[in-house]
Amino acid sequence: AIIQGGLGIAAGGNINPEGISMFEPIHGSAPKYKDKSIANPTATILAGAMMLDCLGEVKVAKAIEDAVGKVLIEGKVRSHDLGGDSSTIEVGDKVVRKLKEVNIK
Repeated sequence: AIIQGGLGIAAGGNINPEGISMFEPIHGSAPKYKDKSIANPTATILAGAMMLDCLGEVKVAKAIEDAVGKVLIEGKVRSHDLGGDSSTIEVGDKVVRKLKEVNIK
């Protein structure tokens, strides 16, 4: 998680090549942040991308990863754990807007 930039952006997967796999943010739950809208949604979004990749939706997964990367590099919208003041919804919405700009081929 340190190499990636923190728990808020680290996604993980328990891969079962012969059956059902599970994908999740590695940070687990954070009850102390409930109803504060300060949790970083990036790991959850990237876990979804990992799931899509595992399901064979490689292009869509890559588009999501690229959108997240562009938001992080741009740096205008950052969650609290990354030194910003953007809400969970603001970060998620920005990723969605970037994803809409991507041409998935």
